[in-house]
Amino acid sequence: MAAKDFTEQLVLGNMMSTVLSVAGADVTNLSNTPGSFGVRQALLDGRVDISPEYTGTGWINYLGNQKPVKGEEQQYKAVYDADLKNGLTWLPYAPMNNTYAFAIAEKKGEELGITKLSQLKDLPKDQRTFCVESEFAKRDDGFVPMLKTYGLTEADLGKVTTLDTGVIYTATARGTCNFGEVFTTDGRIPGLKLRVLEDDKEFFPLYNLSFVARTSFLKEHPEVEEIFAQVLPKLTNDVMLELNAKVDVEGQDPAIVARDWLKSEGLVQ
Repeated sequence: MAAKDFTEQLVLGNMMSTVLSVAGADVTNLSNTPGSFGVRQALLDGRVDISPEYTGTGWINYLGNQKPVKGEEQQYKAVYDADLKNGLTWLPYAPMNNTYAFAIAEKKGEELGITKLSQLKDLPKDQRTFCVESEFAKRDDGFVPMLKTYGLTEADLGKVTTLDTGVIYTATARGTCNFGEVFTTDGRIPGLKLRVLEDDKEFFPLYNLSFVARTSFLKEHPEVEEIFAQVLPKLTNDVMLELNAKVDVEGQDPAIVARDWLKSEGLVQ
């Protein structure tokens, strides 16, 4: 199995590896594989049997669709059906949705009285300050189209600062900008006391977690789907926020975090 090279994927990859090992499988754990496309190609080439993946990533990045599908079940079904021809099967998705969002420092959110993106247009221009990463600023599902959805243009904003992804969280917490681009399951959100604004017009694509496997592998080992059917429904945004924070904020090892959670849920002894 393989997983990508960021915190959440390291936790999920080690979780997957532990569950399979406990079930009696001979597992080679390739967590920390660089880049999404590296993991994807390994699946397609048959070098990897299974990996954690997100429905939106599959639909947009791998399958080349420009527009996301609205609705969690509908987006999952679309990517599931499309990837069967590639010899891949997506297991039933988890509740967690690691998508784009904007967050504000909790104290500043209280001051401005804002909890959802549709309230941005009601703020004074000088309070509409943003921190975004360079890629997000250019994406079809990124900054400018998001503003348009919520009745704003770049001319309606105060200062917009372009930063590296990791720096945005601390910059938002410190007040460098009021609104920072974040990912909804990032452990720094609770660690830095940030408030995620509701995407009440459902602009951002859905990135529900699934485990993607080679279809031939599942046919040889149908018990794999049954095993992970016990795990995936438990993986909510709140759970992943907590697990990611243990790594990013507390400095714990992702493998230990994964193992301890599985034990706490009674999924492994």
